[in-house]
Amino acid sequence: MAKKTWTLEIAGRDLIIESGWWAKQANGSATVRYGDTQILGTAVMSEGAGFTNAYFPLMVDYEERYYAAGKIKGSRFIKREGRPSDEAILTGRVVDRTIRPLFNGRMRNDVQVTVTAQSFDGENDPDILCVLAASVALSISDIPWNGPVAAVRVGIIDGEIVINPIASEREKSILNLTLAGTKDMINMIEADAKEASDEDVIRAFEAGQKVIAEIATFIENIKEEVGKEKAEPFLMQLDAPIEEMIQQKALDAGLENALYGTKVQIKTQTAAVKEAAKEAALIELGEDVPETFDNVFDLVFDECADDLIHKNILASEKRPDGRKLDEIRKITCEIGVLPRPHGSAVFTRGETQVLTATTLGAPGDNQIIDTMEVDVKKRYIHLYNFPAYCVGEVRPNRGPGRREIGHGALAEKALLPVIPPEDVFPYTILLVSEVMESNGSSSMASTCGSTLSLMHAGVPITRPVSGIAMGMIVGKDGAFKVLSDIQGAEDHYGDMDLKVAGTEKGITALQMDVKLDGVTLEMLSAAIRQANKGRAYILSKMLETIPAPNKELSPHAPRIITMKIDPEKIRDVIGKGGETINKIIDETGVSIDINDDGNVFITAPDGESGEVAREWIHNLTRTVEVGEVFTGRVVRIMDFGAFVEILPGQDGLVHISEIDHKRIDKVTDALNVGDIVTVKVKEIDKMGRINLSMKDLKPRPDRKQKHKKAYK
Repeated sequence: MAKKTWTLEIAGRDLIIESGWWAKQANGSATVRYGDTQILGTAVMSEGAGFTNAYFPLMVDYEERYYAAGKIKGSRFIKREGRPSDEAILTGRVVDRTIRPLFNGRMRNDVQVTVTAQSFDGENDPDILCVLAASVALSISDIPWNGPVAAVRVGIIDGEIVINPIASEREKSILNLTLAGTKDMINMIEADAKEASDEDVIRAFEAGQKVIAEIATFIENIKEEVGKEKAEPFLMQLDAPIEEMIQQKALDAGLENALYGTKVQIKTQTAAVKEAAKEAALIELGEDVPETFDNVFDLVFDECADDLIHKNILASEKRPDGRKLDEIRKITCEIGVLPRPHGSAVFTRGETQVLTATTLGAPGDNQIIDTMEVDVKKRYIHLYNFPAYCVGEVRPNRGPGRREIGHGALAEKALLPVIPPEDVFPYTILLVSEVMESNGSSSMASTCGSTLSLMHAGVPITRPVSGIAMGMIVGKDGAFKVLSDIQGAEDHYGDMDLKVAGTEKGITALQMDVKLDGVTLEMLSAAIRQANKGRAYILSKMLETIPAPNKELSPHAPRIITMKIDPEKIRDVIGKGGETINKIIDETGVSIDINDDGNVFITAPDGESGEVAREWIHNLTRTVEVGEVFTGRVVRIMDFGAFVEILPGQDGLVHISEIDHKRIDKVTDALNVGDIVTVKVKEIDKMGRINLSMKDLKPRPDRKQKHKKAYK
């Protein structure tokens, strides 16, 4: 195919799509440009089955390239990009979550989608373009896929909807919403917000959906013009009569009743039913057992369970654990569960339990984020761990994966709007959420537990945050039911997982995934409004445990003293080669962080050492005034006087005539190096030199007595 270019104006800027130029050996490839940000999207599919069990083998990778932003990063010895940054992983997840639902779940061809940043202008974020590049590459390829999809960013500035706000505009926006979907439905949401109202969020959904429909239609036209004929995929399936027989065996073995109870009960019951149904199916097949029977059996059995869950919830609102559609599982909250961390809490909701520990550190403990897109420092960090034992499994621990990074980022976004600013609470704040037990919605349990942990630590958050996971069951006729606080089975078999976090004032974070092509605006609106009630209930249970942040920090937490100095005197605190500041740190045991604006943060293990360091820095940077009295050490003797150190690094001269009221012939007759003396600032001349006096602090001799003694 020869190079072709298509252009569509979106929000006053041209969206430019090109194909037939690069990566022509891929099944599909295209570049998407918006402003001076450009992304290359490629899609490749294996010819045969790459993986014949579990899930559809889709790989999505986002490749950051520092050259795209005109940066040279890395050590002196290694300049190649290393492992993906957390931001790159999150962008890859956005693409994956958008395109995956539109593949046939029974496909077993390996599919790899790679989106690469080729140019970044600092204003137009790559994530939206990554979704578009992947969508175009898949749409024009021969890979079977039910696209296209499109994506848009929506902000709200001064009450007005803004489409694809640039970086500087997003700072003013109360909402940063990434929305993706097809022409008619939404299938992926990622958002952080500054306590936005339900109504504002729904308005943003509506505005974004219109733009998505426009871009999706644009891509569809490109597909019709240059798209390849779709190939036949390798599907995990058997003849229809065999699959129908498997379903009937599952029903006959009691699958419907097995899907209800606790998580452990459901797991045990369905395993027994599955074994019985499989045995019955094998007996009926006799010697004619297809090669892929085991894997297809698992798929059909799971689909049968899915159908039963859908039928029972849509027809009679019967949930697996017997709750009403809007009913929240039992909640318990505990604080102060760990003796040494600066704050700790456990949040338990049903069979999901999360422990969160808070650590407070010095400003210098912040995290430096140095990526293709940003160079910033983070003083609030949230980490999330999901060990195998929390779901009763055995697997090697190879560090955090995409899921852990994504859930940690979601909880971090949920709480960021309520974290106090540095001038109110100068600490670096690290939260670590450990999932102890999981049966759905561990990320929102992490959000709730983190709020409790912060409050226990004495962090003065502006308002507490709670979170809830909402589900949805959609019928073939479009009828739907919204489920509050979904558990594992409802997440697995349900059609939507919408996580909503916020305060009593408004929403702070959103995330949505679906298992069907998408959900309508009507469905989303209903879920958002039902989530509001659930969040309020959960928050009320949390506040029963701790109604407000503790007034005092943990005795194990460091103490931070803040002070302001003249920026011109920062060098006096640092000293030559860091000699002065290192001396303060070594002798007091504190850590010291100094900003360019003169703000100084002293982090001390106790109040006494912090005060010593504060006084030391104060004396190094203070301005000496005439009339002040100091006790200092004689550091140098000259013929005309003695130099006295009155403050660290600041000397003044006591002229020989200012040592005493009586005549002094030689300075050394009265003073020696090392003597401790009390002096008064007599004068500061135009050159800043300090003149001191000792005699002004001594009583003047009585002249009459002096004359009487002389007469006698």
